[in-house]
Amino acid sequence: AATAVVGADEAARVGAAATARAVAAHADEGLHAPQYKWSHGGWLSSYDAASVRRGHQVFQQVCATCHSLDRIAYRNLVDVCYTEDEAKRIAAEFDFEDGPDETGEMFERPGKLSDYFKRPYRNEAEARFSNNGALPPDLSLVVKARHGGPDYIFALLTGYRRPPAGVEVGDNMHYNPYFPGGQIAMRQALQDGLIEYDDGAPETITQYSKDVTTFLAWASEPEADQRKQMGLKAMVLLTLAGFPLYYYKRYKFATLKSRVIRFVRR
Repeated sequence: AATAVVGADEAARVGAAATARAVAAHADEGLHAPQYKWSHGGWLSSYDAASVRRGHQVFQQVCATCHSLDRIAYRNLVDVCYTEDEAKRIAAEFDFEDGPDETGEMFERPGKLSDYFKRPYRNEAEARFSNNGALPPDLSLVVKARHGGPDYIFALLTGYRRPPAGVEVGDNMHYNPYFPGGQIAMRQALQDGLIEYDDGAPETITQYSKDVTTFLAWASEPEADQRKQMGLKAMVLLTLAGFPLYYYKRYKFATLKSRVIRFVRR
């Protein structure tokens, strides 16, 4: 019996060591995210406005406490997921430094549509101090900057796990196999029931992650829908113009291609 127990313990240690080696082998690049079907992924597909609106709600209530969105202004939300009045009310919830006034002093004023999203920290030093030395990245282009795009962001947000046997996680770090290195300073911020949706959508981690990923995909390319529309119009116009151009080409070259050259002796 003692021999059996020793053998079981040895097998467990060997298995744990093998798991640790396997995890370490893929730690540098992280697991590849699964591929998902996004509503905006097709050539003729557009962003889901309801999902973008919900994603902004998740970003504002959760992500914006640490992450900035420097390239998006409140005016960009108009006619995408909010009306102009709604976007004005959202901007007015934040105070921005402006000035100088007639006395040469700077002052605080409510936000306007022309203002860019409010930063959570005044500078990099404050951001690092508030996050145990880690610097939360700006999320304006994060979907474009990460391999896998929205698939990676969704997998990362839903990929928090307990570390497998043999894997040690550092202080103030969290295990996530989709993050390069397998350890990430950002804790799992999304929880079921954390945010109350107005449209009755499921209030789950999966839904929150899907919506905020859609919002960040839109934020990284807010002109994508307009560009697709312009591309479709250009293709239609080029197709319609192609038929008369083809006929005109045949008409002009018909005399050249059908001519006969004869040599006559004199």
